[in-house]
Amino acid sequence: MATLRAGVIGIGAMGRHHARVLRELDGVELVAVADPGGDRFGAAPGYEIGSSVDDLIAAKLDMAVVAVPTAFHEEVAVALAGAGVATMIEKPVAVSVAAAEKVRDAFRSAGVFACVGHVERFNPAIAEMRKRIQAGALGEIYQVSTDRHNPFPNRIADVGVVKDLATHDINTAQWIAGSDYVSVAAHTAYRAGREHEDMVSVNAMLANKVLVNHLVDWLSPRKVRRTVVTGVAGALVADTAEVSLTFWANGSMDTDWESLRQFRGVTEGDMTRYAIKSFEPLKAENEAFRDAVLGIRNDAVSLEDGVKTLVVAEAALESARTSQTVHL
Repeated sequence: MATLRAGVIGIGAMGRHHARVLRELDGVELVAVADPGGDRFGAAPGYEIGSSVDDLIAAKLDMAVVAVPTAFHEEVAVALAGAGVATMIEKPVAVSVAAAEKVRDAFRSAGVFACVGHVERFNPAIAEMRKRIQAGALGEIYQVSTDRHNPFPNRIADVGVVKDLATHDINTAQWIAGSDYVSVAAHTAYRAGREHEDMVSVNAMLANKVLVNHLVDWLSPRKVRRTVVTGVAGALVADTAEVSLTFWANGSMDTDWESLRQFRGVTEGDMTRYAIKSFEPLKAENEAFRDAVLGIRNDAVSLEDGVKTLVVAEAALESARTSQTVHL
């Protein structure tokens, strides 16, 4: 395997972990790190810490990870596209759909590979859930429901909970169900006294008529990461915090009442908790990025997927602002 020269810009809450993974990744050499705030977490011992994207570009990189605050994604990513550096941008792609489209178009025009760091797509529980759904474990899918709750993150000030946290679930839901959002209705709340929302409730529909619900907040004392997909055969429940996948099977209703024979309930079937292979999602994500750069495979999250996710996020914010359902 060829050795790729890699760099990371932004070594804060997420970037420090990217730096660690890239240092350990086969076929990759971390050669440059940049952060105008310095290495406050000790993520890159022994490295000279650059202050800008120009310092990364000067290192003649093959690939780079952008983990700066969302407000700076566009500027940094466009510069890397212009320098011909394959890039993975932490989600969301940019602070707005318009900015995300500029990023997408910059890489497309340059003919340079780029992807988005939607790490939940690489969580073992979600990956196994999608694999089983595609194999027909649920039959026709009826609904995707997610719960994502988190204590308040003081580090995030440039976007609200919709673009920061809910984008995980928006992206995952359309990937699992294999369909795009066509309508979005949402309500938000502002409880922490900040400019941006810290709670959201989303009701949506996909093009294939699957119903979608997202409950997301930054105000919970407990961390919850749960995705439930319900279909003809039952429900799959993925917990990405504890990395588990459970199948609740629909059972047959034994009755002489003909009109009730068609109804089946999850309480009547068996419950199976699957043994799934555990691995670090961030490492799997960076492996997919590396392999895409090398042309081995391409299951990284595309910029187009990232743009679609932001379209839905902004639709949710518009719906909350206007109290109207937004049709896409």
